[in-house]
Amino acid sequence: MQFYCHSLSSYKRLKTREVRIGDLLLGADHPIRLQTMTTTDTMDTEATVAEAIRCIEAGAELIRITAPSKKEAENLAQIKKALRAKGYNTPLVADIHFTPNAAEIAAKIVEKVRVNPGNYVDKKKFEQIDYTDEAYNDELERIRVRFTPLVRICKEHGTAMRIGTNHGSLGDRIMSRYGDTTMGMVESAMEFLRICRGENYHNIVLSMKASNTHVMVEAYRLLIQQMNAEFGELYPLHLGVTEAGDGEDGRIKSAVGIGTLLEDGIGDTVRVSLTEDAELEIPVCYDLVKRYDLSLQHTSEILGKEPGFPVPEIITDHLPYTPFEYKRRDTIEISNIGGSHVPVVIADLSKLNHITPGDLLQVGYQYNEKLDKWFIGDRAADYIFIGYQNIDFQLPGTLRAIVYPPAFDLQEHKEQFCPLFDIPTYMAGTDQKGQVNFVHIAVYQDMPFLTEEQLCLLAADPTVVLVLDSNRKNAMQAVRRFIVELEQQKIKNPVIISVSSSWDTADEHLIHFSTEAGGLLVDGMGDGVFFHLKTASYKALAGNFQAAAGRNYQQNTNVEQFLNATAFSILQASRTRISKTEYISCPSCGRTLFDLQETTAKIRAVTNHLKGVKIAIMGCIVNGPGEMADADFGYVGSGVGKITLYKGKEVVKRNIDSEIAVGELINLLKEGGVWVEPALDEKR
Repeated sequence: MQFYCHSLSSYKRLKTREVRIGDLLLGADHPIRLQTMTTTDTMDTEATVAEAIRCIEAGAELIRITAPSKKEAENLAQIKKALRAKGYNTPLVADIHFTPNAAEIAAKIVEKVRVNPGNYVDKKKFEQIDYTDEAYNDELERIRVRFTPLVRICKEHGTAMRIGTNHGSLGDRIMSRYGDTTMGMVESAMEFLRICRGENYHNIVLSMKASNTHVMVEAYRLLIQQMNAEFGELYPLHLGVTEAGDGEDGRIKSAVGIGTLLEDGIGDTVRVSLTEDAELEIPVCYDLVKRYDLSLQHTSEILGKEPGFPVPEIITDHLPYTPFEYKRRDTIEISNIGGSHVPVVIADLSKLNHITPGDLLQVGYQYNEKLDKWFIGDRAADYIFIGYQNIDFQLPGTLRAIVYPPAFDLQEHKEQFCPLFDIPTYMAGTDQKGQVNFVHIAVYQDMPFLTEEQLCLLAADPTVVLVLDSNRKNAMQAVRRFIVELEQQKIKNPVIISVSSSWDTADEHLIHFSTEAGGLLVDGMGDGVFFHLKTASYKALAGNFQAAAGRNYQQNTNVEQFLNATAFSILQASRTRISKTEYISCPSCGRTLFDLQETTAKIRAVTNHLKGVKIAIMGCIVNGPGEMADADFGYVGSGVGKITLYKGKEVVKRNIDSEIAVGELINLLKEGGVWVEPALDEKR
């Protein structure tokens, strides 16, 4: 049984229970709700109210506020009173860690409380204990006794609850039996859910958050399967990627994880955790959910079900892959594509008027005319698409250009060029074929799947790389359906995921690419990516890139660089190709003990050249060390103006003055053997 959504071939909302949060209804056929979390000190009523209002006016439908102790929980009454007096009735959510007493106070005041099973009653000391069944059950009984009072208070006051499991904060008991696994995450939540059901309390939302998008997606899917198998019904799901970071990286990582699930109709509310001002999270949430026509959500109909193109349903029990565990699709190796190679990036330069060596700088290649030498960056595109254009200079040795067949026929040095065919041209058996042949297959509404003869001919050619795209509104599902067909036919040709965007802003393009390509990459489908903009969108963005892109894309200077950087960032977020430093940065809240945005920027400035190193930047002990998940090094607030440094989950330096902490982090990176001096161009 591999059930985790209603349809894998089309968009259809997962049917969940209806939950009431104040006057807000969530789940069932209700729209996907948007929410965020304040970053102010909860004891500063005026500042918290002001920030909450900014978030509400930005479109937030739920506002979460931290309540780490009884005094903050009690002050929620003042915050709520002030908001209601100003005419704002948006439901408030108390975020609880460690302190049952605070939760019980908050549940009588606000409309919803969030508890984390890993640290609400359970212990988190990173201890491995071999529990007997009796000892394990005794611990479960202890949890039941301590958790039940909160459940009864919520039931009495009509308060909703989110049972929010985090990958990095599983209790020692769960870790000892299940390990650091998605099954452990699911069981941690299910234990609390069973207690709630035993009290006939059902006003519940669940979440399975992680900073690793594979873990996050797989855990949500497994939770759905478990709820369906055990209860025969599903509770609403809150979607989020923890500690996603800031800027385009935070947006991409969130969109890959959240978007993958939304595409399959999973998710009833979303929160994007950015290390930025709280109100800036809401536009990203909106960009994620607006893809799903609100008028269709109430009927749970297919998004973009165009007439004349029936898509055969994928039967989940007969999937040729497992949706609960990542495994890359097995393909043949064609040059540097497929097999054991990391996914390639194809950069679109076809809209440039005349391509020069300087244009390649935007996609990772810098030419030194004096030395007559190319310098290649870590995020250098593997191929460039130039359409019908010609190249009148020698390309870097590692780079090849993709052209249409007529242009390929004119090239003198054909070893540096690859033709891109459509099906009719390829089937015509022209003599324009190269060492690597790209064949574009458009999964459109007026085109059925290929005939068996065509599929067999493609499969028999060890030079064919398939380029798949679709103009359907549910394009990801259509492309996935085609790849599943390839697997069922045992066709092993590599696949390039081609995605075109016709949105308006850089943020919208980024969300679009991350959702459509990320959803396939997370399931191990795709040996490369090729992103491009429709002509009108390209002209609009190219006309004034910096104004259109905003402050989140300052490292990019034009559309070509933006598309190339986005491709590499999506591959990194989907854990399929690592090309830069990864930052696991919490979004800040009232518990934060230093300026997270400023500190993240400082750390990024001196470490962003450390390819493949994962650095966690956590505002307080609640979000570290457990929530750092699989980070290599951690920078965690331990007191006002004090920082504790971690290597993995081990404390290395405790309570360092924040003024020298970044320098001490660099020393720790050096001691850990991962530090390299930045190149001269990076220093500049």
